[in-house]
Amino acid sequence: MPPVLELRGITKTFPGVRANDHIDLTLNEGEILALLGENGAGKTTLMNILYGLYTPDEGEILVRGARVDIHNPRDAIQHGIGMVHQHFMLVPVFTVTENVMLGIEKTQAGVFLDRKTVAKEIEEISTRFGLKVDPDAMVEDLPVGLQQRVEIIKVLYRQADILILDEPTAVLTPQEVEDLFKVIRSLVSEGKSVIFISHKLNEVLEIADHITVLRLGRVVGTLDPDEATPESCANMMVGRTVMLTVEKGPATVGDEVLGVSDLSVLDDRKLEAVKGVAFQVHAGEVLGIAGVQGNGQTELVEALTGLRPIKRGHISFLGQAITESSPRKIHELGSAHVPEDRQRDGLVLAFSVADNLVLNTYYEAPFTKGLNLRQNEIEKAAAERVELFDIRTPNISVPVSNLSGGNQQKVIVAREFSRPIKLLIASQPTRGLDVGSIEYIHSRIIQKRDEGCAILVVSTELDEILSLADRIAVMFAGKIISILNAEEATRERLGLLMAGVQEVTPAEMPA
Repeated sequence: MPPVLELRGITKTFPGVRANDHIDLTLNEGEILALLGENGAGKTTLMNILYGLYTPDEGEILVRGARVDIHNPRDAIQHGIGMVHQHFMLVPVFTVTENVMLGIEKTQAGVFLDRKTVAKEIEEISTRFGLKVDPDAMVEDLPVGLQQRVEIIKVLYRQADILILDEPTAVLTPQEVEDLFKVIRSLVSEGKSVIFISHKLNEVLEIADHITVLRLGRVVGTLDPDEATPESCANMMVGRTVMLTVEKGPATVGDEVLGVSDLSVLDDRKLEAVKGVAFQVHAGEVLGIAGVQGNGQTELVEALTGLRPIKRGHISFLGQAITESSPRKIHELGSAHVPEDRQRDGLVLAFSVADNLVLNTYYEAPFTKGLNLRQNEIEKAAAERVELFDIRTPNISVPVSNLSGGNQQKVIVAREFSRPIKLLIASQPTRGLDVGSIEYIHSRIIQKRDEGCAILVVSTELDEILSLADRIAVMFAGKIISILNAEEATRERLGLLMAGVQEVTPAEMPA
């Protein structure tokens, strides 16, 4: 019996970069194949070819032994290939049923949408694969775990036998990850085949039947999950020994640097996203804020950095009120900001690497004299920072958009860390990055902590919070519902708090 899917000699070249170099890949029926690799290793390009978003320069795709041509997603779907993207492709103001049928609408008498029939089919799929979801629910009212189920139902509704899951656990709590894995196992037990792409090595080892590793556009090896370790996976991905745990000593905690009291902030819809939050961050410590995306973290960070006005409350930095201060004023007091969305808020993509490295200091000496920029000084500083922070770029004059996600993040880190700072606010500092880049950025954060900087890290990655934080605050529905010392925290305890399950003290327990 032939494999359900074969890729033979897939090659794709972009100007100056060979993204895929004669890649061979085999997926068998009822199998979970994990695909690992650093940013820029070629995973995304390969999956975009398989889903019809790119056309390969060389090579062929076989489905159940037959050569197929895939020029667009419609072709992929016709051949039974479906993709669940990391960023959900859902319309928030539509119901589950309307999202599932979007693009292949069923009608009555050729005029009216047949929502009732589609809802019934959704219920049948839900029951068969353990994807319990209300067909009549509005997507915007669903937690992210259920939204992901809707994405999987969309693919199954289109009769997909091969599912590509791209970073499927990126925004899920540990409990939601367990539920997702039950769904995936249910899918393969019914004969479906899954390509699972993730940077979370422990999850890959738990769920995969086979692991294929890409590096620099080539397949560099395969691993058996029963024999592999996170370390062996990481070393094969990067091509060197990688430290997966953050080496840090006890925190030497100093005076309060950032103080927040009774802080309330509105979101873009003028709804209260942050509700009476209070906490402090001290010199020489890392306070981690854990929570599922969408519980007010984005608005909190924007308020702390002067990017969003507050509704009520007080923010102080080194004892000085900054509640109504501008981003530049907060920056000049000694605050650094690594934003959640590096491309939207951290970089000017059309600008060069050199110019992006001085975006926050271009108006200061030595980069300016009078009204004129001193390009020689900008280029000199950029060259030093590229070397010091290991930014991999052809040269400092290329647009920063040409760099991989990991190297774009390093540009931001280099810019923010290359001056004296008292406070670092880092939001999702390693989102979407590979293990090598994560190792590097984590080590830089701890270095700043040990230099006496106060660090606030906001992350949906529990492993990141547990690795970096000395204290952990959990946000749910706009509130901080608990603050724990790191030694008290476990994945299970934090996962329950992230899901809004309040802790019960012994005094509150029923007799």
